[in-house]
Amino acid sequence: MNSRERVQTTLNHQEPDRIPFDLGGTPMSGMHKIAYKNLRAYLGLPEVEIRVVDSIQQLAAIDDDLADRLGIDIHNVAPRSSAKYNLEYRDEGEYTAYTDEWGIGWRSPKKGGLYYDMYSWPLAPFDTIDAIKEGYAWPDAGDPNRFAGLRERALQTIDQGKAVVVGSLSAGISEMHAWTRGFEKYFTDFYLYPDVAEYIMDTVVELKMTYWENVLGEIGDLADVMIEADDLAGQKNLFFHPDQYRQYIKPRHTKLFSFMKARSSAKLFYHCDGALVPILWDLIESGIEILNPMQKSAAGIDYAAIKTEYGNDISFWGAGVDTQRVFDQGTPEEVREDVKRNIEIMAVGGGMVFSPIHNTQATVPPENYMAMWETLQEYGVY
Repeated sequence: MNSRERVQTTLNHQEPDRIPFDLGGTPMSGMHKIAYKNLRAYLGLPEVEIRVVDSIQQLAAIDDDLADRLGIDIHNVAPRSSAKYNLEYRDEGEYTAYTDEWGIGWRSPKKGGLYYDMYSWPLAPFDTIDAIKEGYAWPDAGDPNRFAGLRERALQTIDQGKAVVVGSLSAGISEMHAWTRGFEKYFTDFYLYPDVAEYIMDTVVELKMTYWENVLGEIGDLADVMIEADDLAGQKNLFFHPDQYRQYIKPRHTKLFSFMKARSSAKLFYHCDGALVPILWDLIESGIEILNPMQKSAAGIDYAAIKTEYGNDISFWGAGVDTQRVFDQGTPEEVREDVKRNIEIMAVGGGMVFSPIHNTQATVPPENYMAMWETLQEYGVY
């Protein structure tokens, strides 16, 4: 059984030879460049020029020698950026900053900065649809440059025996409302400017549909997993009442996900951190087939209960080790115990792709990473 067959088997809710392992296959299962450098040194791999593939999270590209060493089963054939946009960093005193293709400003402290945080929002000044139409230019989701070489990369991945994962145009429908308006207006738009909220989300849906029509026209017959996301919850609660999700966001999720699934048999991967259980059935009804990352430190995320209630309907990607409380702060032995418990619950009957619960942060010791990986090798065999 090769890697691709292993992933396909588990996502069809059957037990493969072992649990598939992911590092770097999604923007939520990667590794910060500092942790990556430390892990390579710990494993005795040669120094390389680290390539950053996610500017916000500062995630490193996973080189082939490390992928082979760890037996990674997944490869992301992420499309390129639009030819109309070039990422350019600029000096802003104590910060290094850039503006993305949506016009969102990001910056990181020069001293001690690990990530880039939003600090300007292009639609914040506009409280009417007409003002947005007059004052803002949306990205070109269908720029052919985005898709150049995509099929060749997918075929190469299949030749290597790995599962083909393809990423999205942007963050989620609701997230892009927040990222372009700013969080204060995001939370108040549903009450003060609901027409603006709906216009932004509808436009994002249309852009994503244009993007996915191109992507799946190229590799819909080759892709195994297609990624969408929308962070809708925090540590303790949803960002809004479930009824607001059902009114404003669920119909748009359903529209987009149905569009995607009509064009490929690839499984639909959906990322949402936090306490999302009150709308999990809604998300399943909207079309998700894989849930990531299963943040066990959030309210209501009980692995045994969720696996029992939802495990016949969705698979789980993540759930490997608690990144918030154990991975960087615990001992290697505490990491091993957490991984063992998670596997015992989540891997039964297939339906699990193993990765940490979100990205490996800069502060994770390589000893802890390898304790996780070694425990997976010991207990992840069916």
